[in-house]
Amino acid sequence: MKYQEIIDKMTIEEKAAFLSGKGEWQTREINRLGIPSIFCSDGPHGIRKQAGAGDHLGLNESLPATCFPTAATVANSWDTELGEMLGEVLGEEAMSLGVNVLLGPGLNIKRSPLCGRNFEYFSEDPYLSGKMAASYIRGIQSKGVYACPKHFAVNSQELRRMAMNAVVDERTLREIYLTGFEIAVREGKARTIMSAYNEVNGTYANENKHLLKEILRDEWGFDGIVITDWGASNDHALGVAAGSNLEMPNPGLGSARELIVAVNSGKISEEDVDERVDELLDVVMTLYVNAQNKKETFDKEKHHDIAKRVATESAVLLKNENGILPLKKGSKVAIIGDFAFSPRYQGAGSSLVNVTRLETVTDIVSNYDLQVVGKSPGYNRNGMEDAAMKKDALDLAGKADIVLFFFGLNEDSESEGLDRTHMRIPQNQITLIQELGQVNPNLVGVISAGSAIEMPWHHYFKALLHCYLNGQAGAGASLDIITGKVNPSGKLNETIPRRLEDTSCYRYYPSRERTTEYRECIYVGYRYYEKAAIPVLYPFGFGLSYTSFSYSDLEITNEGIRVTIKNEGELDGAEIVQMYIGLPNAKVFRPEKELKGFIKVFLKAGESKVVEIPFDDKSFRYFNINTNQWEVEEGDYVIKVGASSADIRISDMIHVEGTTDIFPYCEDNLKSYYSGKIENVPDAEFEELLGRVIPDGKWNGLLSENDAFCQMYYAKSGLARLVYKKLTAMKKKAEESGKPDLNTLFIYNMPFRAMAKMTGGAVDMEMVHGIVKIVNGHFFRGLGQVISGYFRNNSKNKAYEKLLARER
Repeated sequence: MKYQEIIDKMTIEEKAAFLSGKGEWQTREINRLGIPSIFCSDGPHGIRKQAGAGDHLGLNESLPATCFPTAATVANSWDTELGEMLGEVLGEEAMSLGVNVLLGPGLNIKRSPLCGRNFEYFSEDPYLSGKMAASYIRGIQSKGVYACPKHFAVNSQELRRMAMNAVVDERTLREIYLTGFEIAVREGKARTIMSAYNEVNGTYANENKHLLKEILRDEWGFDGIVITDWGASNDHALGVAAGSNLEMPNPGLGSARELIVAVNSGKISEEDVDERVDELLDVVMTLYVNAQNKKETFDKEKHHDIAKRVATESAVLLKNENGILPLKKGSKVAIIGDFAFSPRYQGAGSSLVNVTRLETVTDIVSNYDLQVVGKSPGYNRNGMEDAAMKKDALDLAGKADIVLFFFGLNEDSESEGLDRTHMRIPQNQITLIQELGQVNPNLVGVISAGSAIEMPWHHYFKALLHCYLNGQAGAGASLDIITGKVNPSGKLNETIPRRLEDTSCYRYYPSRERTTEYRECIYVGYRYYEKAAIPVLYPFGFGLSYTSFSYSDLEITNEGIRVTIKNEGELDGAEIVQMYIGLPNAKVFRPEKELKGFIKVFLKAGESKVVEIPFDDKSFRYFNINTNQWEVEEGDYVIKVGASSADIRISDMIHVEGTTDIFPYCEDNLKSYYSGKIENVPDAEFEELLGRVIPDGKWNGLLSENDAFCQMYYAKSGLARLVYKKLTAMKKKAEESGKPDLNTLFIYNMPFRAMAKMTGGAVDMEMVHGIVKIVNGHFFRGLGQVISGYFRNNSKNKAYEKLLARER
């Protein structure tokens, strides 16, 4: 081990304490051995270092930092160089603010458009997600700060996220939910990774040896540390044995005592503890050295300009009838929409950034050559109808040649801790769209939303610009595109379906009681829509430009492809060239085609370039569940190159030798998966896919420490049911107000065990067991255990602290 000399000097008490956080964001220092503390902070799209008391959900204000576009926005750029540049400025800000580990980027797969945290995730496609995440990581870590990709793994919903079992077959796990992390680790060289809250096939992610040891460390060669999501530890000892290093945020010393008991009982070995300590020491010591002589400030104006560049390159032009955009100079326009006055530019929850400055459309539109006839909010962002406000907007629309309408999802639609229940924007916005379209046919829409939305109203618009959540400089970015200062080049990182019912997991999402079954298998996003022939509104990879591009002269070799791209228009612009690969008549069921490469190329008007996209180890592989390894099926593969998944411009074939001797599936037993019609997969077929019996996720009448507070609906205790009703009422009131109560949402979905992981040592697991007894109807027995446990826990913590103090 690298730090054997220090480890030999550490007591078991110091080792155990070192593997847990000392506060909301910091690790424990051990001064007598020269071991410093390091600081972690949220920040996938901006640093959120809290100035005062720390809290996980961002309830307390953080230090000013640049709010860049969210990952769901930047993924629309399909530009890894841009991602790396963004990572560099994130790393620079983190370093200047005293942050050593940046908790991001998030690259969970957008299994369903309903996931409340999709705004933080890159894509429905693992290849695009992984490549973009790797670029962030390279940029962040180039500044001496470590990135922490999250949440590993199969974290696709917010509902009961800390008390949910993801039931998924091994092939789907590998091909869809782990491939992005594999790229992030192998190509990004991530030095830390965050384990997820949920169970994966019955074992919590943070103590899942298959994930943390067999795959992450042994197969991918990860040599950094695993950090738990905040409160994600279930059994700390099993986590340490599986390869998890740092339990966060601050479980007090109860977890340290658990480790010592586990070592003394033989549950785990001291060698397991020493390995985790050595790995953590390597990270702590390296980061401490990296932070010496750091700059104390960053260039706020420069970073604001970079945020604007990222926003412009990530906006997606969905529609542009009759070339209404870009607007002609001096166009007579009306600015309508509350988002023009108060933009929706980031999501809610632990990623909330306190901006250095914030642009609004209404404040900066005067800088553009437009004749603005007026500005009107038009609607209440909380969804309430306001007849006077609507009339003002309609009157204004009648005075303009063109209406610029700014709209989308409001704050309570997308948030950590809360999944959406539908894909619609607020009805008052839809009503206004319909009436605006009758008053003025030249309607240009600018959408703010962190994920896919239903758009049955899209025909009212001559043009639609989807800006996603585009950060503090998003207003200027959108106006630059609208006026033609910038040629749009973004393309969708996800499919926009016609309706929620068309999504592959509609009947399986978010979960059935304690389990969420991934019955749709590998058919996520465009993989499903194409295989099942489901029409969509806007396909994966789609985006318009103010110019046009042609594709020609496709050459395929064993190393990759070459193709000529020409800008056929009169404006300079950038095209995102996408390479998809499919195997017709495959013996192993698979999508029609899958993204296996892409490149963004800038071309002046009339210019042509030959671009190259290489094949790699992921181009032709699939995961064979019988041999438990990646293999290649022999066959004539179709290489399809185009402007989106639905706009293939040129294609050809290549024969690839196979490695498969034993095929994993019998088509007769898996007809749904071979056809792609997976909307109602029978139990027997899903069990055939899993290779085991479907676990029963129902509650059996008694709640355990791993059940969430919201399950007190089932409690035998009347007091517990009353608490459940109060929590539910608080949650409902917050939702009706238009602003989610993140603290209530977190508690609502939090399991009882988290009280021992999130209270700084005030509660330990003995007390949690007493609380569970109360909930299950044994009030006095449980109360006695809580009271006696409180005094025992307090006494043990004091004794432990004295021991650590003596050794310091």
